[in-house]
Amino acid sequence: MADGCDRREPAAEEPAAVAQQQDPRPASEPRDGGAGQTARRAGASFLRKAAYAGLALLLCGVLGAGGVVAYYAAGLPPIDQLTVPRRPPNIAILARDGSFLANRGATGGREVSLDQLPAYLPKAFVAIEDRRFYDHWGIDLMGLVRAAYRNLTRDGGLQGGSTLTQQLAKNLFLTPERTASRKIQEAILALWLEHTYSKDRILELYLNRVYFGAGAYGVEAAAQRYYGKPASAVSVSEAATLAGLVQAPSRLAPNRNPDAARARAELVLAAMGELGFIAPDAARTAFEASPEPVRPHAAGSVNYAADYVTQELDDVVGGVDSDVVVSTTLEPSLQAAAERALVDALNAKGQKLNVSQGAVVVLRPDGAVAALVGGRDYEASQFNRATSARRQPGSSFKPFVYLTALERGLTPNTVRSDSPVNINGWRPENYDRGYRGPITLRNALALSLNTVAVKLNMEVGPKSVVQTAQRLGITSPLQADPSLALGTSEVTPLELVGAYASFANGGFRVAPYAITEVKTADGRVVFDRSASGDPDRVIEPGVDAMMNAMMHNVFVIGTAKAAQVPGWSMAGKTGTSNDYKDAWFVGFTGNLVAGVWLGNDDSTPTEGVSGGNLPTDVWHSFMKVALRDQKPMGLPGVAGAGQASAAEGGRARAHRPRRHKNFFERLFGL
Repeated sequence: MADGCDRREPAAEEPAAVAQQQDPRPASEPRDGGAGQTARRAGASFLRKAAYAGLALLLCGVLGAGGVVAYYAAGLPPIDQLTVPRRPPNIAILARDGSFLANRGATGGREVSLDQLPAYLPKAFVAIEDRRFYDHWGIDLMGLVRAAYRNLTRDGGLQGGSTLTQQLAKNLFLTPERTASRKIQEAILALWLEHTYSKDRILELYLNRVYFGAGAYGVEAAAQRYYGKPASAVSVSEAATLAGLVQAPSRLAPNRNPDAARARAELVLAAMGELGFIAPDAARTAFEASPEPVRPHAAGSVNYAADYVTQELDDVVGGVDSDVVVSTTLEPSLQAAAERALVDALNAKGQKLNVSQGAVVVLRPDGAVAALVGGRDYEASQFNRATSARRQPGSSFKPFVYLTALERGLTPNTVRSDSPVNINGWRPENYDRGYRGPITLRNALALSLNTVAVKLNMEVGPKSVVQTAQRLGITSPLQADPSLALGTSEVTPLELVGAYASFANGGFRVAPYAITEVKTADGRVVFDRSASGDPDRVIEPGVDAMMNAMMHNVFVIGTAKAAQVPGWSMAGKTGTSNDYKDAWFVGFTGNLVAGVWLGNDDSTPTEGVSGGNLPTDVWHSFMKVALRDQKPMGLPGVAGAGQASAAEGGRARAHRPRRHKNFFERLFGL
């Protein structure tokens, strides 16, 4: 019983005892008992809920971002089908001496590899555009944070924070608009580029695709455009200027805003020095240098010649799908002399005489284009008057009439009457409105008598004259009518000068050409003109000799007396169309053929400009330079100035045409 009275239920006391034993607090501290435990449990529950909520929000953010990325990625081609678009091919045009003349194509310059460039050139772009280029994986998070901070705290334009890889992705695949969707797609494509290509290859692609303004895509085109040299030859200061230019090509172009370009280049040099890309001494030297941009190529007449070469390229090789190097017959010294002669004459007398335009074509006797000026200023007008403007040649067409007459048995001493003409009411008159009576064909051509030319045209038949002109290379449509003799059918300067080349080379047909060889960038020859066959004879030697003697007389007693260059035997013919709308002079020596046209694009009359004045002045100014320091050459079949007797004797002994192997190489050393 005692045991039963002494038994206690320990269940209510043991937990308290245990709690008392485990409580680390001093006995003097108050104890909250169950309330403290409840608070701790509530705090832990809140933290767990907050953590779960944070994870849920993070997961939703990741899923949302992934959804956005997937949405905009759907607008791109499948990643496994992405390829870098081929760069449009460049056409590098070289002169006869191998010097560089111009680039043609959509990019303005050839593609270059990193190992072809000085090390400081690509480093300049890295320094100013993407200094962590070799550390990030296509997207620079630090750059994005910095750009976002600047956009929030600064006024002015938005900062993009794009890496070089992102810029390349935009250039290769996207439009230039700045929207959130484009930036997301840009980032996706940048990641793909970094995964697919090495850093050096990405930088190389960037340097060949970025736009530098003025139609120049790629660093090679920019170096040629602004400094007239290949990218491999630019200096440190020039490299810094080019690297700074890509931020705003129109505003920072060194030829338009040199102060802004220099200030930007100094920032590039400072960044290069800070990153150790150049030594401090090199940076100081570059700071002191002030690179001078060259005069824009677009203002030079060589671009007319380059355009002609590009047109001819389509004929000789067809479409071009890779970079090519085109060797040509163009001679820079003659090109410069022709441009200077034309521009100086127009600047001096153009306004007074109401003549605004002109063209000059210079050929070697085999048809090789040595110079071609298609207008007064290429930058102002790219229309190539030398190749594309059809204008009335006036009396410069008369040699085809006289050639047809000689081929019918007449000679330079044949006499015809300079007297009034009436053909169904059409009454052509001479330049001076006078008549001379009986006159030899030699003097009638030299004095450019219209009456005799019209009579000869009707005597031999206009159709025969058309056939003669076409045989010598005139391709424009010709009207076989009485007025044909006075040059009323339009022709281009290039085809007219090309036809005269047959007189200068002894009677062989030529087709004007400028391209001698075409190679791919790796040196493979795709066209070689030396494989062409021998030319065809189109004028018998004796007849050609008589024509040359008659056209030489134009320099002796005729309309080109002022154009004679001492020591040289020359031949040619002036021409003037109705109302002085067109004025011509085409002349030649034994080694050079040149033609000049002057007029206005809208065919308004000039103030008395005729073939015997301003065009002859231009021709003479050019020939004085072109023939300087050269040994004089005679005209084919003409023993001396004005001697026609040998030519006429040759006509009596004329024989059937023969083919001459390598004729031009033997006769002209071409």
